[in-house]
Amino acid sequence: MTVYHFIGIKGSGMSALAQILHDMNYQVQGSDYDKYFFTQKSLEESGIKILPFNEDNIHEGMTVIAGNAFPDTHEEVVRAKELNLPVLRYHKFLGEFMNRFTSIAVTGAHGKTSTTGLLAHVMEGIKPTSYLIGDGTGKGVEDAQYFGFEACEYRRHFLSYFPDYAIMLNIDFDHPDYFANIDDVYSAFQEMAMQVNKGIIACGDDEHLQKIQAKVPVIFYGFGEVNDFQARNITINESGTTFDVFVRNNAYATFTIPTYGNHNILNALSVIALCHYEDIDKEAVQERLLSFKGVKRRFTEKQLGNQIIIDDYAHHPTEIHATIESAKQKYPNREVVIVFQPHTFTRTQTFLADFADSLSQADKVYLCEIFGSARENHGKLSIEDLKGKINDAEIIEEEDTTALLQHEDGVIIFMGAGDVQKFQQAYENMYNGKMKTS
Repeated sequence: MTVYHFIGIKGSGMSALAQILHDMNYQVQGSDYDKYFFTQKSLEESGIKILPFNEDNIHEGMTVIAGNAFPDTHEEVVRAKELNLPVLRYHKFLGEFMNRFTSIAVTGAHGKTSTTGLLAHVMEGIKPTSYLIGDGTGKGVEDAQYFGFEACEYRRHFLSYFPDYAIMLNIDFDHPDYFANIDDVYSAFQEMAMQVNKGIIACGDDEHLQKIQAKVPVIFYGFGEVNDFQARNITINESGTTFDVFVRNNAYATFTIPTYGNHNILNALSVIALCHYEDIDKEAVQERLLSFKGVKRRFTEKQLGNQIIIDDYAHHPTEIHATIESAKQKYPNREVVIVFQPHTFTRTQTFLADFADSLSQADKVYLCEIFGSARENHGKLSIEDLKGKINDAEIIEEEDTTALLQHEDGVIIFMGAGDVQKFQQAYENMYNGKMKTS
């Protein structure tokens, strides 16, 4: 039996795929940097071997799956090719793997992980379902009927996929290190749309998705009356958000989700529409939506004294707006405080004014130094450029987070796609230390 070796196994998609194959009784191992990533916890719990990068990890009889961040010059890729082993890129392998199931790709500039998590939670409680979520969570079921997975547009990787269904959440300009402009992003989604085999579930409130063309039916969802699936009569309370769904202007059912914000209603609508199209029992969908606990690093909450601490992945102005909206709806009488770490210099430069506008919706903003990626670790601007555009914003250091103590009853959101968690950990350690000595 072949051994699947993952180069870069701690990557969010890679770790999820490794778990799926492990669950399906394949032999799985992988290698990565000797640095802790939140994704490795699930790998370790599954007993999947994680090795430091070394060409000696590669042996005869392996199939090598290489993460997209690692070039063909990587020592393990070179060794695998010397041994004439199959070497497949993550997205290429996934494109072939999904053919075993009724596949559902979840794509969009924002909300992919949350929606894939919601879809997986709903579907697995009703039908045998395997899934791959971008927070590093994967589950493989040998007799699965469905496979729900996150499909990323970056570098047009999702064009390796020919899914049965695609849920298209939105089209927005992001990844400015790759995409030239919004038209370039749209062209990628349009090309993806032509590869879908059964149906597209698209947000009709998105001006770009309204124009999408396909060879299969396109079902629109949203708040607008022209949508096939429309949310109406929205109410918010302490347990979440309740709304009525109308299908082509006919009352269908009432649903409650334990989350807040218009983006979460839209995410739920997309899943409801997909399930309706597949004739899945609406009562079962209602029940599963109500019990959703969320995904990693998406509005993940904990209590610290009188403060609410939230870890969130938002790293684009649109996502920041949605996260702040959710916090204000859930905690209308509390101060909302943001600790934001910008992710990549190109994104910060491109959206500098938009970041300032979105962050300014918070009651107080603290900024961390810009997180450079493996693709770019320096730039022409600094965090001071963003600070200058936000009233009363302050720079915060990992070594000194005491300023956050003054927000005694606040909702403090540590936000970013880099390593902003280290600021949260530093603050929690400092807070708990003070509590012990007081």
